[in-house]
Amino acid sequence: MTAADAYERLRADIVAGRLQPNERLVEADLTKSLGTTRTAVRGALARLAHEGLVEHERNRGAKVRLVGEAEAIEILEARAVLEGLVARKAAANATEADVADLRAVLASMRELLDTGDLLGVSELNSKLHQTMLRIAGHRTAEGLVSMLNPHIVRFQFRTILQPGRPAKSFAEHSAIVDAIAAGDGDGAEAAMRRHLSHVADALRASAHAGP
Repeated sequence: MTAADAYERLRADIVAGRLQPNERLVEADLTKSLGTTRTAVRGALARLAHEGLVEHERNRGAKVRLVGEAEAIEILEARAVLEGLVARKAAANATEADVADLRAVLASMRELLDTGDLLGVSELNSKLHQTMLRIAGHRTAEGLVSMLNPHIVRFQFRTILQPGRPAKSFAEHSAIVDAIAAGDGDGAEAAMRRHLSHVADALRASAHAGP
C-alpha cells in the first residue's frame, strides 16, 4: 500500500467515524493494520494533518482532530457561501437529465422520510449536495467543499434529529432543486444559503440542549 492509498483509507475511516475524534493514531499499529511501511503512514498522516483532520501533539504522536460545535458552525457558514455559488452555477448548467437526477434523489429522500429512516435521509442529503456539485462544474468550489465537509460529518445526523427538522430540511432541498430546474440562479443561491443557515441554527440548538 502506497502513502496515497494509506491516506485514502485513513481519510475514509475518519470521515465515516470508524476513527473517532481524539483517537490516537499510532504509527506502528497503522503500519500493521494497513499492511504498509511506516514511511507511507507518516506521509498519509502529514497529508491528513495539512487538511486539518489529524493533529500532532509533541511527544504524544498523532490523533484524529476534534472539531467542536463553534468551528462546525463556522464551516456551515463558509459552506453557505460556497454552495450558494454551486447552486447558482447548477441552475445555469442543469440539463433535463440533471434535473431528473436531482428529483430522483428527492423522491428517495421523501420515501425514507415517510418510513422514519433518518440515517438514510442524511446519507441522501449528502448525495443530493454532491449531485449539485457535479452539475455546477465549479472545480474550485468543489475542492473547497470537499475539504470542509469531512470536519462536520459527525454533526450531520445530530441536526436532523431536531424536532421538525427533517420535514423542514426536505422542503428546503425541494426549494433549491425547484430553483435549479427553473434556471433561477438568484433563487437557487438564496435557497441554498437559507438551507445551510437553518442547518447551523439546528446545530446551535442541539449544542444548547446538550447530549
